[in-house]
Amino acid sequence: MASQAAGISLCPSTAYLPSGRTIGAREQLTPSHTSPDGARVLVLLATYNGGRFLEDQLASIAAQSIAHVDMLVSDDGSSDDTLAQLEAWRARWTRGTFTVLSGPKQGFAENFRSLIVRAAPAGPTFVAFSDQDDVWDRDKLAAAVAVLAARPAGEPALYGSRSRLVDEDGRPFGHSPLFPRRPSFRNAIVQSLAGGNTMVFNGAGFALLQESARRTGFLMHDWWSYLIVSGAGGVVHYDRTPHIGYRQHRGNAIGGGIGLLDRPKRMMELLDGKFSRWSDENVASLHACRDLLNAESREVLAQFEQLRATHALAVPGKLLQSGIYRQTVKGNVALGLAALLHRL
Repeated sequence: MASQAAGISLCPSTAYLPSGRTIGAREQLTPSHTSPDGARVLVLLATYNGGRFLEDQLASIAAQSIAHVDMLVSDDGSSDDTLAQLEAWRARWTRGTFTVLSGPKQGFAENFRSLIVRAAPAGPTFVAFSDQDDVWDRDKLAAAVAVLAARPAGEPALYGSRSRLVDEDGRPFGHSPLFPRRPSFRNAIVQSLAGGNTMVFNGAGFALLQESARRTGFLMHDWWSYLIVSGAGGVVHYDRTPHIGYRQHRGNAIGGGIGLLDRPKRMMELLDGKFSRWSDENVASLHACRDLLNAESREVLAQFEQLRATHALAVPGKLLQSGIYRQTVKGNVALGLAALLHRL
């Protein structure tokens, strides 16, 4: 059964709908229905030439135990059969609403940012990110909603989890790194935590993210989500139990992080100046949202900036005093070395 258009307010751009109708910048799309118990999830899916694995991804979302799942998709100019597959799914989607928009065609981070800015969740809706090539466990959304629903409604909250890594054929072969330390802004300032494909927000958490995305671009949507929610004093829950098969293939924008060459590669990124350039972008974005941060996070941001400007020999000691940390012993050793080499 074809569903109605999703509840979103479009930014100044032209949206693509499989029916061929275009939607102007100010036209409102209204939701079709609401779950009796209020448990509803809006999934933000960014696509680009994802036809090879998209069927498995959408089938796993359709199989979620959550009753009401709305889909908001931004396609970034696919030239394969992605749009045809989306049209087929839109026509038979019965879980809620299913809308396809055109993306900004400026890379995956901007595609996700366009989704964040254009989404307008209806009522007590939770919001989830989705990649185009994974396979979700049936309880993936339910596990997140159970955690988030237990928080006060006005408290920004973000759920993320560990991932089960699968190959191109869906066969599991490992897991993403297990992070043992508590999530916090002191960690977020130097490290992303959970993959965006595992993330789900409560209403207050998504409203915070959306306001920040209106003001600034960001390096990666998942890292930025961790930064802004933790920085505002919100709750970040890291689930050590995977509820997603994170597909690893050559087309991944960001990999799963356990390959034999991955950790040396990430060490080099920390030491060769790439991490410092990432920090430049994150710091600039945080300043654009400075008033959204709580007092403690503003102080941590100031400490981090001071660390980056301090004489190299004095930085490791000040780094320890600041309490800024990465999740693992090896990660903290690398962080200290980067500080000593002025690569923060």
